[in-house]
Amino acid sequence: MAEAVTPTGDAEHTRLAQANAGEQPWRSWGPYLSERAWGTVREDYSEHGTAWDYFPHDCARSRTYRWNEDGMAGICDDRQTFCFALALWNGQDPILKERMFGLGGDGGNHGEDVKEYWWYEDSTPTHSWMRWRYHYPQSAFPYDDLVAVNAARGRDETEYELVDTGVFDDDRYWAVTVDYAKASPTDMCVVVNVANRGPDTATLHMLPTLWFRNTWSWGLPGRDQVPVLSGGDGRLVGEHWVLGQVVLQGEGDPTVLCCDNETNTRRLWGLPGRSEYPKDGINDHVVDGADTVNPAMTGTKGALHYKLTVPAGGEMWIRLRLTLTSPPPGDEAAPLLDLGRDFDQVVAARRAEADAYFTGLTPKGATREEAVVLRRAIAGLMWGKQFYHFDVEQWLNGDPASAPPPAGRKHGRNSAWWHMNSFDVISMPDPWEYPWYAAWDLAFHCVTLARVDPEFAKQQVLLLLREWYMHPNGQIPAYEWAFGDVNPPVHAWAALRVFEIDGGRDYDFLARVMHKLLLNFTWWVNRKDINGNNVFEGGFLGLDNVGPFDRSAALPVAGVLEQSDGTGWMAMYALNLLDMAVRLAEHDRAYEDVATKFFEHFAYIAAAAYHQGLWDDEDSFFYDQLRLPDGSTVPLKVRSVVGLLPLAATTTLTSRTLGRLPELAARLRWFLTNKPAYADVVGARRMAGDGLKRRLLSMVGPDQIVRILTRMLDEEEFLSQYGLRTLSRRHLDKPFTVELGGQEFTVGYEPAESTSGLFGGNSNWRGPIWMPTNYLLICALRDYAAFFGDGLMIEHPTRSGKKRTLNEVADDLSDRLISLFVPDAWGRRPIYGACELFQTHPDWKDLIVFPEYFHGDNGAGLGAWHQTGWTALVADLILTTRR
Repeated sequence: MAEAVTPTGDAEHTRLAQANAGEQPWRSWGPYLSERAWGTVREDYSEHGTAWDYFPHDCARSRTYRWNEDGMAGICDDRQTFCFALALWNGQDPILKERMFGLGGDGGNHGEDVKEYWWYEDSTPTHSWMRWRYHYPQSAFPYDDLVAVNAARGRDETEYELVDTGVFDDDRYWAVTVDYAKASPTDMCVVVNVANRGPDTATLHMLPTLWFRNTWSWGLPGRDQVPVLSGGDGRLVGEHWVLGQVVLQGEGDPTVLCCDNETNTRRLWGLPGRSEYPKDGINDHVVDGADTVNPAMTGTKGALHYKLTVPAGGEMWIRLRLTLTSPPPGDEAAPLLDLGRDFDQVVAARRAEADAYFTGLTPKGATREEAVVLRRAIAGLMWGKQFYHFDVEQWLNGDPASAPPPAGRKHGRNSAWWHMNSFDVISMPDPWEYPWYAAWDLAFHCVTLARVDPEFAKQQVLLLLREWYMHPNGQIPAYEWAFGDVNPPVHAWAALRVFEIDGGRDYDFLARVMHKLLLNFTWWVNRKDINGNNVFEGGFLGLDNVGPFDRSAALPVAGVLEQSDGTGWMAMYALNLLDMAVRLAEHDRAYEDVATKFFEHFAYIAAAAYHQGLWDDEDSFFYDQLRLPDGSTVPLKVRSVVGLLPLAATTTLTSRTLGRLPELAARLRWFLTNKPAYADVVGARRMAGDGLKRRLLSMVGPDQIVRILTRMLDEEEFLSQYGLRTLSRRHLDKPFTVELGGQEFTVGYEPAESTSGLFGGNSNWRGPIWMPTNYLLICALRDYAAFFGDGLMIEHPTRSGKKRTLNEVADDLSDRLISLFVPDAWGRRPIYGACELFQTHPDWKDLIVFPEYFHGDNGAGLGAWHQTGWTALVADLILTTRR
């Protein structure tokens, strides 16, 4: 039976409390099915690591995945034993629409890019209520046209998108919406709405599909048992020895189709396969009328086939219910599921409870449009949670039942990460373009996650620090394409933010995080400070093409690249660990020594930035520099976010804290007395209005703060109408150029997509606005405001004549970022740029995506369109500034 259906705002909080206490597994089923499994590193068994070519979209319908699954509007359990998703066919396409189409790294003129339109419209934290929407053309999907035109375009041209092909002209498309409502943790009520937006009656084939992930065909001991899916009477019944019995039942009289989740080896390679009715059997039967579904209606993949004829402007609803009906072995008679009154009550109650939940979450100062942005941002973040399975050692060695991987794999991509064994639900950057975790992205995700599900946020912070993720040498894995790449060390910062948002009481969480981060900090010091001078390298540090050359590759000349952002990140890291130690020391004095250690280490790093020449006093800016073997340096005077990030290395110690920690106070006094050269980074003091003395620890000293903010808040440099650019706009007319090793390297202002292939060329840090770095700098301004109060006024914008407090500047920058998503005075959302369909069409204009980054001048969304992960920080900005 369904949970009580009283629509109260406390219902979702109750579910969260039950899940956290282990009383009810409300998180066990969710939208954990990826939007894309093809073209990923996990599925790549090629000789040279060409993931996009080895497993392309054309193979996805026929080839069984090894490590995960994909689908549209999909859900699964948290072990991905079963999967459920929607398949569609408009009667014109050459294949069923079972997954989203897009171009790989070499196919798009600006890197990988999805060529479909769907939206995550709603989700509560426990996924008790979710909504997903998709617009599907009624004419044949232009697969070949998208491939050919994008291949012909150069990097100086825009991407050719689905909307550009004309398939949505005259509104000839289907608007498909899927609603999910949980009657219990393992009882899902599903409503599919199919709306014909076109001018003519049309027919849509809709196939809700249930299947088991193939874990039995790899020849692993004890894992060869095959589950059974059987069909009849408008439903599918699955039996699995671990999961139990799961039933999918649909209303009406759908045709039941069954095949096996097995590779069609005959289609792909001309070889006999394991099944007469392989993975693409339902596709071939529906599209071509082939005899490729099992007449016995059994298998491991099945669908309920609805053929819906809808008049122009009309719509139809189909009810479905997916329920775990018995525990293992699940071989008893399956019950009939209620699709009537109980079903409707559950759906209505969960929708009302979600409304109440988000009403309670939304601050009173938020506008109606901002409330919508907040709710959609949370929805995208929730839908971005994915099941992630990857045993790297198994991947390197291959499976017993498969051909052995190429010998080069043992020395190729990720071969040094053999210890990693992932089997978790993880927050992903983008379920299609980045269907794998990324370390520094995840840190930002957790900040917003903590606003709605603190326990899950804390679990995510801890996850990558666990021994089966973190390398034995202390490095945190970066992302699937190269675990050994170096992401910015923001985990400590994120852990502190999550700790504070959660109420600042979970000291066990903070201690667990700190113990692991001590290993990672040591890895940084030992591996990324080659000269031992407290100035750090690090490589690209997540900023892709921000420099004149690839910072993660071999340098064009002999030497060491000393990085302002790397040094700034490490100064911030030291202060984060100092803050952790201070908080823990108030409960356990053993941490006071650790606090003292990180206070001193911060001072050494911050001072080294000046002593070693990263700070340019004439330009009032931090720059990377190339240190040559003879000791001379080549400053790389690119005015970019690299030089702003040192602002984030700041914190304040109060007299109350120092009074509670006398050893730290004594060491600080000794340090300033005996090492006065460090006074600029640890010496500023002031008395606050609350009577507490405060001491500022900051990589950017009081004398430099105003000077560097003058540049940052200059509309001719970093300040855009929609936030802070990553490169000064002055490089538009004056690109930076340097000659090294007989080659010339140039950085110019590029406000949109990258025009070069540097570091893959699919994202651009030479001008666009990026949410994570904007967010960090806003947080830094608030930290400085906590020290200076209203005593420091900054001209904002530069040369405007208007003086503002640092909190007012932070509020204004937040407003600029929020304005990307809400309609302006003309009713246009900046994220949608000049696309009239998205700006003015009543069926499109209020559907919101959360792109990877934004045009530096007009705010148009760029890159991955569903990277709600760190772009969901806009929700935190709304919650902070509108409270």
